[in-house]
Amino acid sequence: MDEQPSPLEEIRRRIALPLGENAVFDGWSRAAVDAAADSQGIDRDQARVAVPKDQAGMIDLYIQGVDRALEEHFTPERIGPLKIREKIRSIVWKRLEIMEPAREAVRRALAILAMPQNVPTGLSIGWRTADVMWRIAGDTSTDFNHYTKRLTLGAVYSSTLLVWLDDRTADRDETAGFLDRRIDDVMQFEKFKAQWRGSERFSVTRFLGRLRYAVR
Repeated sequence: MDEQPSPLEEIRRRIALPLGENAVFDGWSRAAVDAAADSQGIDRDQARVAVPKDQAGMIDLYIQGVDRALEEHFTPERIGPLKIREKIRSIVWKRLEIMEPAREAVRRALAILAMPQNVPTGLSIGWRTADVMWRIAGDTSTDFNHYTKRLTLGAVYSSTLLVWLDDRTADRDETAGFLDRRIDDVMQFEKFKAQWRGSERFSVTRFLGRLRYAVR
């Protein structure tokens, strides 16, 4: 039986997504926290206690909200019938849809997480993001596959995220096409993984670079 969240944790969960949406207008700031609290009927002082004071912490809180929304959307009935390629594609696309109202705040968040003092937080968020998506897809691997799957999906997601941020096409068609091509690369990687284990000529580093910086 799951434990009930503490009052402060409950506030964090309620305010996480609205925080990102208000950061579009107010930046990752106390003003955004106050506006998010107001939108949820939460006392501002309580919200300020519950939410991290630093920008990286606010961004982390928002991404945790995205993770939860993603997990809530993909019930076993919804995700179970899909093939693995369809699962990954649907999960990444739904994640982008969840973040759509906060798109400009996400753009700012990437710049903030790229600051030297925030790099460890950014790396932690990136790994957690890939792990959450694979767990939703039903992955239970604990061996070598556990790490390679998260590295490859992390590369796919991060590169797709950058395309999405600059996509001005109707229905984000450019992002959709880019994502489909990168997922094809992941499927190819899974096919050749056995070959990589037995051959020094196949380079994981080179393959991940292709996923991240491939031509659109």
